[in-house]
Amino acid sequence: MENQQTTVINKSRIAYILLGIFLGGLGVHNFYAGYSGKGIAQLLLTVLIGWLVIPAIAVMIWVIIELCTVTTDANGNQMIL
Repeated sequence: MENQQTTVINKSRIAYILLGIFLGGLGVHNFYAGYSGKGIAQLLLTVLIGWLVIPAIAVMIWVIIELCTVTTDANGNQMIL
C-alpha cells in the first residue's frame, strides 16, 4: 500500500472578500472558493433578472451575508488571511 500525500491549497479569505465586494453580484467569490452552485445561481440571478431592483438588492444582501459567514472553501479547508 502506497502512502499518498495530498497537498491542500488554502484559499485566501482576503481575496474572497475582495472578490465579493467588487464582483459579488456575479458570484465570482463563490467560484473562487469552489462553491460553483452558489456562483452559478448568483450569476444567473444577476444576468437574467438583475435589472429589476428587488432581485439585485436580494443578491447584494446574499453576498454580504456570505462575506461575513463563510470561512471555509467547498472542500472544508479553512481560508487563511
